[in-house]
Amino acid sequence: MGDEGEAKQGDAAVLHETSLRLADTDSVFPAHWKSGSLKYADFKLMAEGGTAKLFTCRDVNLHREVVYKTLHPEMRQSEVETQRFLREARVTAKLQHPGTVPVYEMGRDRNGDMFFTMKHVRGRNLRDILLGLRDADERLTQFFPLPVLVDSLIQVCETVAYAHDRGVIHRDLKPANILVGGFGEVIVLDWGLAKVWGEPDVGIEAFPAKANPVLTPAGRRYGTPLYMAPELARGDAQIDGRADVFSLGNIFFEMLTLDQLLSGETAREVADNLLNQPLPKPSEAAPDRDIPPGLEMICRKALEKEKRYRYPSVQAMLEALRAYRLSGDTA
Repeated sequence: MGDEGEAKQGDAAVLHETSLRLADTDSVFPAHWKSGSLKYADFKLMAEGGTAKLFTCRDVNLHREVVYKTLHPEMRQSEVETQRFLREARVTAKLQHPGTVPVYEMGRDRNGDMFFTMKHVRGRNLRDILLGLRDADERLTQFFPLPVLVDSLIQVCETVAYAHDRGVIHRDLKPANILVGGFGEVIVLDWGLAKVWGEPDVGIEAFPAKANPVLTPAGRRYGTPLYMAPELARGDAQIDGRADVFSLGNIFFEMLTLDQLLSGETAREVADNLLNQPLPKPSEAAPDRDIPPGLEMICRKALEKEKRYRYPSVQAMLEALRAYRLSGDTA
């Protein structure tokens, strides 16, 4: 009874925070209105990464809350990070799909520093959900059984397949870059490392000896080592959509087993394990999870080290997942 009461109070607080009010919709628009970065107020730090900060703030013209992203001061002179920031803003803006975040504006503030604003999507990232399931969180276990996780992966595949059709390869797919909203929507975030049509095929630099395998390294053009395809780990010049297929298979492995596919103290160790050690079957990694054979087959095909043996596209993997769900076989 106490938990139910707390939940109702929490729901009421969210409703109070996000519901529309007459003052938000009908107040007079001033003759001397603000534009650019000047129209944003009430900044609150939302999240902070290795290269950028995200704030929630209020658009005083439209009376809505948005997310404002800008680079850390020490990163603003980095050509690589500036280009990545620009690419993230522009790629996200051009990928107009239910599984991406709408971008509202890009500009420079009064100091000349770049920023862009986007929709404030409320939810929880998949990494936190999987960690909670691993820890047997009762509420998360109730809301995210395996069939719901599979349906979430289908939505991710739909978004990535759409991006591929527009000539964009994500290259940094991982649970932390997937947001699950309160109404079942699934959003793919962080397109800063995306490869786009016209980008030359060049090899990428080797891993720094002590690079953190969990993070996307600052100043580098490759993704997160723990979720990277073998061809990215090798530094191959020619990268296609099958790199994203492997990363989706890696995420799927974690959904099925609640454990990570790869391990290592450093990025170089992770890459060595990926390239030189056999990958475990989901059913062997988590024998107590009762993983359906049909789902294991899809996961293993996506995780083939040689890309010619993987699904030829994210669309093909998506069709396999849809066919499984339509077969009536419960996950």
